[in-house]
Amino acid sequence: DKTPKERENLITEQYKNVFLMKIGCVLKSGNKHDGRAPDYDDWELNGDILMWNDTLKCSFEISSMGIRVNKESLMKQLKLANMEDRVKFEYHQGILTNTLPLTIGGGIGQSRLCMIMTEKAHIGEVHCSVWPQDMKTECENNNIFLL
Repeated sequence: DKTPKERENLITEQYKNVFLMKIGCVLKSGNKHDGRAPDYDDWELNGDILMWNDTLKCSFEISSMGIRVNKESLMKQLKLANMEDRVKFEYHQGILTNTLPLTIGGGIGQSRLCMIMTEKAHIGEVHCSVWPQDMKTECENNNIFLL
């Protein structure tokens, strides 16, 4: 009786650290767990490392990783996403004609990990960037000090 995101939050709150696999496909409920591009990771071979963020009171993704699509998974996922028209793009043609190498990818989000470790609510408290004025104002109003 919970949405996919609510279930993610519940399990991560309970276990504190979770590895969530196979993100992208439609679940048995008919809902998607999370929006993932159909032309990036193979939805059967990907996953996220999630940690419970006490400051934000929610599940917090610190890593996303996976084996990238090959021609079979690319075509299957494009069809499921109703985006088969993308096959005309150079990247997609490279996968379909085996002229691009198949890869894996992922890593730890260092700024997100720093947020957890230092109990910060906004990535701008651990990572310098340029923020729109409305974001700066909202953060100031909530005693969040951006770098």
